[in-house]
Amino acid sequence: MTEPRIAPYGTWTSPISAESLASSGHPVGGGAYAGDEVWWQELRPTEGGRISIRRAGQAGEPVDVLPQPWNARTRVHEYGGGAWTVAGLADGPPVLVFANFDDQRVYRLDVDTVGAAPTPLTPDGLGMRFAELQYRGAEIIAVRETHSGGDLERDIVAIPLDGSAAADAGRIRSIVAGSRFLASPRLSPDGTMIAWIAWEHPQMPWDGTELRVGSLGDDGRVLDWRTLAGSTTESVLQPEWRDEQSLFVISDRTGWWNLYLLDLGSQSPEARALHTAPRDFGGALWMLGTTWYSVLDSDTLLTVSTFGTDQAAVLDVNTGQLSDIELPVDSVSFGARRGDRILVTGGSAVLASGLRELDLQTGVLTDIRLSVDDLPDDAYLPTAAARTFGTADRPVHTFVYEPANPDFAAPEGELPPFVAFVHGGPTSRTVPAVNPAIAYFTSRGIGVVDINYGGSTGYGREYRDRLRGQWGIVDVDDTVAAVRGLAEAGLADGSRLAIRGGSAGGWTVLASLTQSDVFACGASYFGVAELTLFAQETHDFESRYIDGLVGPLPEAAALYEERAPLNNVDGLSCPVLLLQGLDDEIVPPSQAERFRDALEAKGLKHAYLAYEGESHGFRRASTIISATEAELSFYGQVMGFTPVDVPVLELKG
Repeated sequence: MTEPRIAPYGTWTSPISAESLASSGHPVGGGAYAGDEVWWQELRPTEGGRISIRRAGQAGEPVDVLPQPWNARTRVHEYGGGAWTVAGLADGPPVLVFANFDDQRVYRLDVDTVGAAPTPLTPDGLGMRFAELQYRGAEIIAVRETHSGGDLERDIVAIPLDGSAAADAGRIRSIVAGSRFLASPRLSPDGTMIAWIAWEHPQMPWDGTELRVGSLGDDGRVLDWRTLAGSTTESVLQPEWRDEQSLFVISDRTGWWNLYLLDLGSQSPEARALHTAPRDFGGALWMLGTTWYSVLDSDTLLTVSTFGTDQAAVLDVNTGQLSDIELPVDSVSFGARRGDRILVTGGSAVLASGLRELDLQTGVLTDIRLSVDDLPDDAYLPTAAARTFGTADRPVHTFVYEPANPDFAAPEGELPPFVAFVHGGPTSRTVPAVNPAIAYFTSRGIGVVDINYGGSTGYGREYRDRLRGQWGIVDVDDTVAAVRGLAEAGLADGSRLAIRGGSAGGWTVLASLTQSDVFACGASYFGVAELTLFAQETHDFESRYIDGLVGPLPEAAALYEERAPLNNVDGLSCPVLLLQGLDDEIVPPSQAERFRDALEAKGLKHAYLAYEGESHGFRRASTIISATEAELSFYGQVMGFTPVDVPVLELKG
């Protein structure tokens, strides 16, 4: 065995290139059974970032169900979700129904018809968007978002599968409306009722929602409805019918998202807790169509709960007994089921994320399609160590990835530079994963700490609510506590600490750099730089998010100005890298541009990279390569090492 070369951290060569991140990485999810096949969605960075629907070909290699240039992606809430479904028609083979990104129309593709092209099911040019598509008889049930001039409306609708609504919008039946936001429409088994989730501004779905149930008339529209659970301070999620008279639902009324059963037979249904535990059996509803449990039968649920990492289990509805399913994954979500087989999405720090099939009888997990084509040898992949920093009264949960490369060792006494990864949301979380973006750095001798700062999900409502009114304070303090803890533990060079994050994580990057002197530099991917104009310019779904994170306007106007990193550039003394998609509707380019202008005015070293055709989250291979190599070059220039084989990023100032 060859002795490792001695070389400074950050200068190690690695088989994990930016090109390999872009070419071999293709996030996979949303599996469905289509006849005897499994179909899934797959992001294709080498095809302009489109989302294709794919299946296994005759040789086992994936082939497109949905060919180029079609792109199965919806813009409802801008984050989308549930952009496609399989219609299992009784008189023929499975049919793909999908929302196309470019025009946001819903289409039908008769996959097994030679030469067939997608045909529209919804009209063009009326500002309609559709999400959470679900097949039901001769219709598709969906959440519709309609943009008309300056107005915006949402309702739950039924789209005929025969294409008659493509030229006549009146053929789309509005089942129920009356709320700013709606999600999770579920028709009862006999088709006489519908359950759904609703909420209003300024709540976000993790703050407070309502479970509503309505009776359907002969015309398929809701005659009347009642609220069965939820409030402005109770988040209820994912209703599922047990039978015609009872519903399962998730609620965080105890401070944890746990599972409940509601009996609709009584005048005032009481929610019966099925299993009470200090774990979250739900999560943040960023994308429509997200589910956290599956109904195996009327007495059995397949569940996923989390406290930092996920645990799959079978729940006995009658006894409340929870029986763990041991799977080699730290993150897991369940999809479609057929008999004893269920589709599973997830992975771990040593098992690549992707789509797999679980045999519930044998426990065997079979790969269907992984999110990366080629993984390097395990020796180049870091392990994830769960570490808690901060104090007993104020814990900060993290996953630490130390440098790992079998070909290199650092000079004696040298400590590695570290990059703090700050997730977006901020109501979201990070989990241990085979993350090529992390391995790209760790295999070059740069450590990574992935931080679940206060406000993150997966640790109960109290931990989540730590960020209420404190955005720009708690997230910053927790991130600083984590990296200082690393340095104090002798794991990181305290003089070579960087921070990077996207979206709300980009806000924490900029706020941390302007409020502390801990970091040598930071990289903000489409980050929020100020709040007053952001609240005016961002999209509807998040337009009142800041009410809970900072405070409502106009009462909190002074806080908006005080917290904004843009207004605190005088406290900044280190270089900043800004990366931005020019088509971003969630965090518009103006946010990065204003911060760039402030850096220029102060004469601080910086770089601003703007990408045409990219929106919120980079999807194109060329962008991923450019941004990744620029970030590595940036860290090297600031923290005193020379990376191998990457272009030198030009810094201004």
